[in-house]
Parts: sequence; C-alpha cells; structure tokens
Amino acid sequence: MTKYLKFDTNKVAIIGCGRVGMSTAFALLQQGIPNELLLLSRSKEKAEGEKLDLEHGLSFLKHTKIKASESYEDLKDTDIVVFTAGAPQKTGESRLDLIEKNKAILQKYIPKILKYAPNSIIIIVSNPVDILTYEAYKIAGLPKGRIFGSGTTLDTSRFRFHLAEQMKINPKSIHAYILGEHGDSSFPALTGAVVGGQSLLSIPDMTEQKALAAYTKTRDAAYKIIEAKGATYYAIATATAKLVETILIDGKKIFPVSIPLHSYYGHNGVSLSVPCVIGRNGVEQTIEIKLSWEEKKMLQKSVDTLKKYL
Repeated sequence: MTKYLKFDTNKVAIIGCGRVGMSTAFALLQQGIPNELLLLSRSKEKAEGEKLDLEHGLSFLKHTKIKASESYEDLKDTDIVVFTAGAPQKTGESRLDLIEKNKAILQKYIPKILKYAPNSIIIIVSNPVDILTYEAYKIAGLPKGRIFGSGTTLDTSRFRFHLAEQMKINPKSIHAYILGEHGDSSFPALTGAVVGGQSLLSIPDMTEQKALAAYTKTRDAAYKIIEAKGATYYAIATATAKLVETILIDGKKIFPVSIPLHSYYGHNGVSLSVPCVIGRNGVEQTIEIKLSWEEKKMLQKSVDTLKKYL
C-alpha cells in the first residue's frame, strides 16, 4: 500500500508576495483549490493589503481562509509551500543572472520551512528554478520528490500553444514537452510528441522546421514579455496552481518539472525538467521518454550548462 503524507487541511502557503506569488494566490482562489491560504512576506503590511484585496472577492468564490504573516511559525500544518521569493528577471538578464542573490534568499528560508512545516511538499518557482531546486534539495535532505521546481511546465504550455496556432488544434490535445533547463538550453522533445495518437511530425502540413519555429517562440517568450511589461506572472501562476491542485487531489498527472536526476539517461547531480508523475507525495515517478540521439545531446547540453553553476 502506498504511504501518503498526511493531507487533511488543504493548506497552501505562498512565500513571497510579489507579482508571481500574488498571481498564484489569485489563481488558486479562482479555482477553489485550497481551504487555507497563507501569504508569507517579509513585509506584513503588504501581505495584509494583498489579503484584504483577495478577501473582498470571496463572496463570488469558494470560501477560503486567508492569513497574512511575516512569521514562519504560521507554516504549521501546511501541505504545500510555494516558494516565489527572490529578485525578478529584468530586461536583458537571463535567468542564470539571478543565481547568487536568489540562492542567498533560498538558503535563508528553506531551513525555516523545514522547521515549521517538516511534512510539506515544496514547489520552487523562483528563478533560476533548476539551480534553486537543486540547492533546496541539498539543504533539505528530504526524500526524492518532496522538493521540486515548476521547471518547464510553463515552457511546455507555451510550446503547445504555439503549435496549436499553426495546427488549429486545441493545445490540450497536443502532447509535446519542452525538457531540460528552464532557460536557453531547453529543448523540444519532438521524437515522442503526439497529437491524436499520431506522431507530431507525421501530421499533414507539420514539419520539423515549423515545430522548431514554435520552440523558438517558446524559448524567447519571457524576454519578449519582460521587455514589453516588465515581468511574466499570469501563465506561471496558472501552471503552479495546476501543480498544487494535482498534489492535493492525488491526480497522478504527468508534468515536466525540475527534479534532481538519479541516473536519468545516465545523468546525476543536477536538477532539470523531465516528465514526472505528480501525486500526493510530490514527484512520485520520473518517466524516461524516448529521445533521439540529437535530443540526448541537447539534454547533455542542459546538464552541462547547469552544472557550471552548482
């Protein structure tokens, strides 16, 4: 019999009340996912303001208990901690430019999470998500799967959207992943991409060139959005809310999330995105999907890129 972690409150905590954190809170409330929502910020005044703004919409939503705090003691009995604290990516920066400042923030707060919410599942959303996920994994020493990063869940959604534009098919019917780094060394896993039971590249009018054009739009999306409006937050919030929901309902759905690798195509000692089964224990299984020789080289490139910063 599978031994599940104790889940009986559906309490979710968001650490960091910036644009990503609060967009995630809004997405969670809109979908009626948590019973309790904790907003944890170094500025209690800001958290209280965000709490009140959210509460004013509760008459239209499922009732949720919302609490604002600056104390990590309030993490007690939290089922899922969503870590969004950190400096945002600015125009002209890559995600890897954020390493030192955001690693320092992570190193400060992960021990506090473990002290007051030792049984929680931790989802790292802050960038560079792969580096921070591996750092959190090393600090925490928790069983594999209890800490993972949002990884290329958003990249994959972007990729499916751009493929859907070309194919005039609902993106939900496209099963294609972006894997590797959540960043410039990511890659599209086209060998295993499927639409309606057919290989993506066997679909009429779909070519590898068109698929790679969709990937280019995906890879460059964050830079374009940041240049236009300063930050990305709506789509990652929606993706994170779906991860949270999947854990709480033991959904056993597959997402490409960032997880420390243990002999995945021979790779170890790094965290990056591969397809994973998400359930009540966090990441419960990694799926070693079929990759071509060229895609294995691209996976190696992502591994090498990230290991430079570990």
